[in-house]
Amino acid sequence: MRDANVFHEAPLSLFGEDEAPETPLKSGRLPSYIRDHRKRLRERFLSGGAAALPDYEMLELVLFRAIPRQDVKPLARQLLEIFGDFNRVVSAAPERLLAVSGVGAAVVTELKIVEAAAHRLSRSKVMQRHVISSWDAILDYCHMTMAHRETEQFRILYLDRKNVLIADEEQARGTVDHVPVYPREVVKRALELNASALILVHNHPSGDPTPSQQDIAMTEQVAQAAGALGLAVHDHLIIGKSRELSFRGEGYL
Repeated sequence: MRDANVFHEAPLSLFGEDEAPETPLKSGRLPSYIRDHRKRLRERFLSGGAAALPDYEMLELVLFRAIPRQDVKPLARQLLEIFGDFNRVVSAAPERLLAVSGVGAAVVTELKIVEAAAHRLSRSKVMQRHVISSWDAILDYCHMTMAHRETEQFRILYLDRKNVLIADEEQARGTVDHVPVYPREVVKRALELNASALILVHNHPSGDPTPSQQDIAMTEQVAQAAGALGLAVHDHLIIGKSRELSFRGEGYL
């Protein structure tokens, strides 16, 4: 006689949910051609990496986990048609994703996990690094986190006396063409972090990184407030879709 207090479980499978061996209790399995397609995609990804797959197949790999019981290729293509490319899909706002037919909370969660993982990996390459020696990595990080946003975001990179990046913080979010920035708050936070210099960063959702008169005026205000307390503003980067503009490089600072 079995102990009534003991909970018996089936052994854990080494297969994904859609690939587990069939049992009499299991129903709703994927057709074999879809299972084979998923297996081939995974094998191609493991052997050749992301370069071996176009955007829609990379997106399929992500969607497999969220939607284990149906063909996800149509949804992957639909998302790319709406948002443009893989990066724009994973960085799209949750409410915009949920507006797409076939997208639910599980899909949004998987996409946002991918986005967060990419940001974290990119950020790890720049934190506690000397800015000059890691400048390309900093630009890559800024593009990854900001280039595909549909609203403006203002970030500040805080540096110590040796120009080592000690903090990266979002200071404000805004609309499609404006983000509020308060110079006193920027300087106050720099003092709290014991920073010696700043790099300002914000994005232009339009894709064109050309600075507006508001951008130029705001940068001057922050530079003046920082300079009064012995803090330097090394640069202000405006991130566009495919390129960035440096205030220092263009002579605005």
